[in-house]
Amino acid sequence: MGNSYAGQLKSARFEEALHNSIEASLRCSSVVPRPIFSQLYLDPDQPPFLPEDVKPKVEELDKELVHRYSQNGNLDFSTNQTVNEMEDEEEDEDMSDSSSPPIPYSQKPAPEGSCTTDGFCQAGKDLRLVSLCMEQIDIPAGFLLVGAKSPNLPEHILVCAVDKRFLPDDHGKNALLGFSGNCIGCGERGFRYFTEFSNHINLKLTTQPKKQKHLKYYLVRSSQGVLSKGPLICWKECRSRQSSAASLSAKPNSSVSPSTTPEGGSANGYKSGFTQTDVANGNANGGRNNVLSSTASRPMPHSTSPSPGCAAGDQASMSNSGPPKKRHRGWSPGSPVPPPGLAVPVPTVRPSARTDPLLSVPVPQSMLTGILQPQPIPAGETVIVPENLLNNSGVRPVILIGYGTLPYFYGNVGDIVVSPLLVNCYKVPQLENKDLDLLGLTSSQLLSVENMILLTIQYLVQLGQYQSRALAESMLTTSEFLKEISYELITGKVSFLASHFKNTSLGDDLDKLLEKMLQQRGESVIIPFNGDVSECVSSQEAIAMVSTQEPDLDVDTFQIYQPQLTVARKLLSQVCAIADSGNQSLDLGHFSKVDFIVIVPRSEVLVQQTLQRIRQSGVLVDLGLEDNGTAYQRAEKYVVRLDNEIQTKFEVFMRRVKQNPYTLFVLVHDNAHVDLTSAISSSLSHGEPSHGLADRVINCREVLEAFNLLVLQVSSFPYALQTQQSRISSSNEVHWIQFDTVDDAASEDKLYFGLNEYSKSLQWGVTSPLLRCDETFEKMVNTLLERYPRLHSMVIRCYLLIQQYSQALMALTTMASLRDHSTPETLSIMDDLITSPGKDKNGCGHMLVIRVPSVQLAMLAKERLQEVRDKLGLQYRFEILLGNPASELTVAKHFVTRLKTWRGYEQDDWIPRTYQDLEGLPCIVILTGKDPLGESFPRSLKYCDLRLIDSSYLTRTALEQEIGLACCYVSKEAIRGPIVALDLSEKEHEKANVSENDSDELLIDLDRPQSNSSAVTGTSGSLADNGVSSSSAADKSQKQAPSLNFQTVAHSSVDEGTYPSFTTGETMKQECDSLGNQMASSTTSKLSSLSSVSQTFRWPAHSAKDSKVLHAALPRIVILSKAAYCLLSSQKSGNLPSSSSLLPHADVSWLSSLRPLLHKDVNSEEQSLYYRQWTTARQHHADFSNQGEASGSRSFHPRRLLLTGPPQVGKTGSYLQFLRILFRMLIRLLEVDVYDEEEVNANHTENSEITQSSNDHWPDIEIFSKMPFDLSVHDPKYRTISPVYTEQLSRVKQETSKETKSEEPKKRETMSMMLTKYAAYNTFHHCEQCHQYMDINPAAQISDSTLHAFTFSSSMLGEEVQLHFIIPKSKENHFVFSKQGKHLESMRLPLVSDKNLNAVKSPIFTPSSGRHEHGLLNLYHAMEGISHLHLLVVKEYEMPLYRKYWPNHIMLVLPGMFNNAGVGAARFLIKELSYHNLELERNRLEELGVKRQCVWPFIVVMDDSCVLWNMHSVHEQSSQSLEPGGSSKNVSLKSVLQHIEATPKIVHYAILGVQKWNSRLNARKAKAPFSRCHVHDFILLNIDLTQNVQYDLNRYFCEDVDFNLRTNSSSLLICRFNNYSVMKKHIQVGGQKDFVVKPKIMVSDSLAPIMPLQYVCAPDSEHTLLAAPSQFLLEKFLQHATYKLFPKAIHNFKNPVLAIDCYLNIGLEVAICYISSRPHSVNVNCEGVFFSGLLLYLCDSFVGADLLKQFRFLKGATLCVICQDRSSLRQTIVRLELEDEWQFRLRDEFQTANSSDDKPLYFLTGRHI
Repeated sequence: MGNSYAGQLKSARFEEALHNSIEASLRCSSVVPRPIFSQLYLDPDQPPFLPEDVKPKVEELDKELVHRYSQNGNLDFSTNQTVNEMEDEEEDEDMSDSSSPPIPYSQKPAPEGSCTTDGFCQAGKDLRLVSLCMEQIDIPAGFLLVGAKSPNLPEHILVCAVDKRFLPDDHGKNALLGFSGNCIGCGERGFRYFTEFSNHINLKLTTQPKKQKHLKYYLVRSSQGVLSKGPLICWKECRSRQSSAASLSAKPNSSVSPSTTPEGGSANGYKSGFTQTDVANGNANGGRNNVLSSTASRPMPHSTSPSPGCAAGDQASMSNSGPPKKRHRGWSPGSPVPPPGLAVPVPTVRPSARTDPLLSVPVPQSMLTGILQPQPIPAGETVIVPENLLNNSGVRPVILIGYGTLPYFYGNVGDIVVSPLLVNCYKVPQLENKDLDLLGLTSSQLLSVENMILLTIQYLVQLGQYQSRALAESMLTTSEFLKEISYELITGKVSFLASHFKNTSLGDDLDKLLEKMLQQRGESVIIPFNGDVSECVSSQEAIAMVSTQEPDLDVDTFQIYQPQLTVARKLLSQVCAIADSGNQSLDLGHFSKVDFIVIVPRSEVLVQQTLQRIRQSGVLVDLGLEDNGTAYQRAEKYVVRLDNEIQTKFEVFMRRVKQNPYTLFVLVHDNAHVDLTSAISSSLSHGEPSHGLADRVINCREVLEAFNLLVLQVSSFPYALQTQQSRISSSNEVHWIQFDTVDDAASEDKLYFGLNEYSKSLQWGVTSPLLRCDETFEKMVNTLLERYPRLHSMVIRCYLLIQQYSQALMALTTMASLRDHSTPETLSIMDDLITSPGKDKNGCGHMLVIRVPSVQLAMLAKERLQEVRDKLGLQYRFEILLGNPASELTVAKHFVTRLKTWRGYEQDDWIPRTYQDLEGLPCIVILTGKDPLGESFPRSLKYCDLRLIDSSYLTRTALEQEIGLACCYVSKEAIRGPIVALDLSEKEHEKANVSENDSDELLIDLDRPQSNSSAVTGTSGSLADNGVSSSSAADKSQKQAPSLNFQTVAHSSVDEGTYPSFTTGETMKQECDSLGNQMASSTTSKLSSLSSVSQTFRWPAHSAKDSKVLHAALPRIVILSKAAYCLLSSQKSGNLPSSSSLLPHADVSWLSSLRPLLHKDVNSEEQSLYYRQWTTARQHHADFSNQGEASGSRSFHPRRLLLTGPPQVGKTGSYLQFLRILFRMLIRLLEVDVYDEEEVNANHTENSEITQSSNDHWPDIEIFSKMPFDLSVHDPKYRTISPVYTEQLSRVKQETSKETKSEEPKKRETMSMMLTKYAAYNTFHHCEQCHQYMDINPAAQISDSTLHAFTFSSSMLGEEVQLHFIIPKSKENHFVFSKQGKHLESMRLPLVSDKNLNAVKSPIFTPSSGRHEHGLLNLYHAMEGISHLHLLVVKEYEMPLYRKYWPNHIMLVLPGMFNNAGVGAARFLIKELSYHNLELERNRLEELGVKRQCVWPFIVVMDDSCVLWNMHSVHEQSSQSLEPGGSSKNVSLKSVLQHIEATPKIVHYAILGVQKWNSRLNARKAKAPFSRCHVHDFILLNIDLTQNVQYDLNRYFCEDVDFNLRTNSSSLLICRFNNYSVMKKHIQVGGQKDFVVKPKIMVSDSLAPIMPLQYVCAPDSEHTLLAAPSQFLLEKFLQHATYKLFPKAIHNFKNPVLAIDCYLNIGLEVAICYISSRPHSVNVNCEGVFFSGLLLYLCDSFVGADLLKQFRFLKGATLCVICQDRSSLRQTIVRLELEDEWQFRLRDEFQTANSSDDKPLYFLTGRHI
């Protein structure tokens, strides 16, 4: 903190005073601490300087400001008129606290003999502006002329000279506390208090004097030199803002020229170079300024002062609007206000902006003058800045304003910086009590700013040199510190360090030693493999050595695992959610193909790795993008890296996007967190060429607007994409699945081992943990850091690491004396690396990755280690590779040959392109580059050396990226097997069984030494300590054999139910013992020993004996720096790594320093929400521009998703699988499941001898009318209904079938069909063609439709019916309205004679219920876009939903009384309405001269599930094809309707229809082209002919069978066109689905389902009443009550049940004989038939006793009479004289189980006498 140039600061005294001050502050009630800065800054012996001595010396400083202020003396105040006019308003403004009462003020009497005249000072000199306006007034530098107002002289202004630091800036802020002024009348100087000054100038105040109230105006000179009143002094934030131009020209300010592009970014809550420009020019929101360096081409020196680097914009602005209150001695605790002009631009530790090179341009000296203003303080507190301070120290001291008064600085003030940055760090926004409650705080718990500063200073004072250096280095971004290292290497600053490492630790010259060893070895080299390092062979032999046997390499093959499938499905469901969101941002029904591009960071290995996975996955072939032959070569087109070539490649891709609107493109941005720089800031910064490329691509307008492009950003470290400005909606984030229990993971062979598992592994108590810190290395580093304070610590660490590895190599081969001078960690790693190939017959070994971020350092390391290796003769033993993202892998030829031999590759041109290709190769990979970029490593990677990853990586992303190198999947047996090798003493058993045990962890004390009474081994110490199992201890002939003692108490490895479930420690002990012995014996026999340094957790030595153990994938061993180790080892439990406490990413900043902590068990979804709430993007971040005034206006890109998951978890495989299933789904969207069922009851029909030729297109009415009607129902949906009696049926033997007994309905057969251009669609289909038809335009108002009532009388209902039409404006042409009142009169109908090829004549009615989304109501494509009239028939309560989804359709709304009715009611009303309309149209057209019979009488009634129509043609049987058959083609609904409508003499047919499609239609032998039989689902209905035949409006089931039988009995023709078929879609929702029958009054929620036999009850009984329509209950009851009602009829088709005027389904086992009571009706021949039962349903007057007496019944036949109520039931029995032949009992009367309000139906059963 202090510099010793102005008097030595005694640190002990400082700490003591500081400590006392903090203690006093924390104890006392006052929040303002006692100032100590000025007391301690100076040596007390230093002679005092008088203020007078200082003032003249700084006059030079203000010359520039005075010049700027006067600007040739010509100022234009035209813009300030409003400000001047406010003076009277301002006059009475009281600046005191609003809560305090006015203070009565008694002025001190003037000294005797002094002048007391108003307008004059006490020395009698005139101060009035009118008198002095032409005078030349000299004022000291830094002072300004201002005007004061005296209450006694309202018309005059008094002229005063005031030190401008005590005046506010333009924003009414930053005025220093107190006052310093001079009297310009008598020349008296140094007034320290405004009270004293106001007395001197005779203001004669009645209130307490306040500068804020009485100093009113700045005074300025006009071009004529006249001093006049200028702008108001802005004591508060000016109510009337001046224009920026006026404020800059008129307001005196001291400013440096601002940099060309202030960028306004911030980092870690600091802002660099906060110059006075920021405040004075209104740039207080933290705009970044370029750092200006005063030395010509001097690089940024390393400052050890812990000066902050950058400040968050909002925090940099001062918080209170006025200066502090006079009575305070310090600054107010909430808002310390530093002087406005005290920050000098300086190359602080973090260069401010990415907008300029680190080596700053020289700046003219004039820009640096006039920055620092003196602050008058009591004499003695003055500091001299020595002349050569900057040159001598190499850094500028940064004086951080804390609190209290600053001393004067005198001398070379340009060499120091006074900065408010520290104060600004503690700006906590004012929090409401509710916010504090959320944080669990009270306002009294919040420390004052001063106390926070003091605590920080105390911490900083205690920082050792190493920590302060670490703090300084951590403030550089990765790019900046890499540039710094590069600079140190280029300029030769490292030469001293390099020379230090020229010698070994023993003092020998390293190069000479190596040369000596080379000479001793001669031409021979160490044997490449299968031999000890002491064995040598010639170079030629070494090259020629090949594997002696086929290696058993476990190369990872690409396959998709279950978690990847699950995540791929999550991605797909999220895409579906976007499509379903209703904002029309994605229309999946529009696309038939999937294409993609993967954008990866600039890493050649990553490109090759992604290419390999694309090739191996086969996704290009699966998506139909490439064929098998070309897929391998063409794969390169789909992977693009973010380099300078991306622009052209990306343009090609975007052209494909535009040219293929029916292809859904997916842009995968892999490792999306890597380059987040915005394109704008990157172009300004002249930084790395790749910066901002991702922003240019991902956020460009074309990508954002392309409706057929999805953006999928993939990241392991998504934190920087989860800010307040994120472009990705949190709902569009897909997180990797978390295995919460071991059971979840049980199905997988391998388990993921990530950062959490590594952190928790430290608690396993093994002597050789997976995460390690090399303490010896760290001590060496600290020694070197002290010796070389000017070098970046990474340079020092790297040089030391090179020396360590070099010496370890030498120690293990030739110079054993160096063993003690290598750290044990380094020695053990190198030993393992060079011995493992020696023990393997194929030369397989381990990989070591050394992470060296600086490319120059990495190249140095590679060259140096290669040189040492080669001179030691190890060049054939292991390879050393440079892993540089910018270049491909280069592997020595002999190693490539070895790799090819292992893999059995024949092709000559194969070379390893990815790290995974190096599986089994013993090698060191020196991995360089700013970040690891997601490259995958082979299983043979054993060690990750991260000792260089230190204080420069103090953000969460940076640190986790590095540890991510070690993350991998590990074999389950490697983890779960040796878990039993825990020493579980009594103490642990108690812990394990404690009920308070943390649920996610077993509390087993693994840190203390293991006891001798080991439960596992019975030998001294546990397996975990000595690696010796009980069996191996017994067998002395075996060497010490390490087992895979990989012990874990983490989730991923222990079944948490196992240990706590034991009741006593003893049973647990025995269990462990037996398990331990089994495990130990099995593992020891499998493994041979290793000669490496003793460690418990062992990798298996390579032997061919047991491939299972050989292939055990094991976690890597990670060696960390001390800083990283301490951080990661602090995690004790929970899902959250301890790195989560760090700033998430260097490109974001915290929104507030006061925020809640993340909970330890938070999941990734909750983390995302936390970061979205508490972090904000910095100005150079690509998302920074995505912010509006309010968070609501921030836009999420609707088609952008984020896939997050830990590193190396399998995200690439997951998104490739996602592409595959997305394509399958799109194809599936183009498919439809249609019913595929053969016709039923084929054997019930007699073949008609009357047929037409199969070539006829239309039926011939003469022939057709002679055909008999086929009464049997053939539609497969009616396979379970009662067959209709025919003479043919009576000859069919009905057998008892087991199927018929099953309650469960049989699943109907379906087949998947591709939709064609003629299909009917639901709401999910959108395309350009039917856009207008669907009217999905959000701008279209529903009010564009009008509601019309339409009333007609129905003879059947016996009352008037009122229906409502909803008619869109665009469809009004189909209707006739009255001329005067827009009253709906009729629906237009065409003429029979009309022949319009672009229209169909028949109105189409589609009843629909429960299918507002899924009903196939879009007939645009089915009708080929021609004009047609389509009406949706909906229930009243469903109308709003249908209207919402189908706003451009005409709706026919049924009356509310039919809300619970079945489909019969809809069909009844359609027919009634249509007949009434036909009459109206006949009347209307008759007036126009058209004959009544010429009006078109047909309507189409069509189900909402009809999807496709087909035309079938029959092949003539030829000699070649013995098989009969035909072909079919898909046709449009238009062509089907036009064909049927063209039938000759069509008006003589009652109903026309088509057959139901099934897949065997074409295969069957040719049938007649027309049938006279039942038609269903899609009919043309002649409403004129069928006027007297009605649908039963009460019916829920079989209403069409009933209607067909009525129509046929009326001698009307029903014709089915067999050369056309309709396909019906299987829709799982809505339609005629059953009611859920529940009790009317619910007693409890968990009632057993009510069976159909309970749907009826005895009248007046206590039976549970049901909430369902009575007709529904009756029909359901009849279907299931066959055995009770008609026992004689079961399986007896010779004796059917007689049903008069109705068809009801009474069960599959019973035949129904349908007889019409109407005169002249056509009925089946019943002669000689004895009926087994009689069914009378709501009989009308046509049914009489005489009719019934015509029929004969079996003895014991049963009767069922159904009526509306009890009285009509009795009347019917009497009227039909039933008691003559039928016997009734009182108990045989029933009703449906409704309440009387719901009008139950009644029925009576009886027996034939």
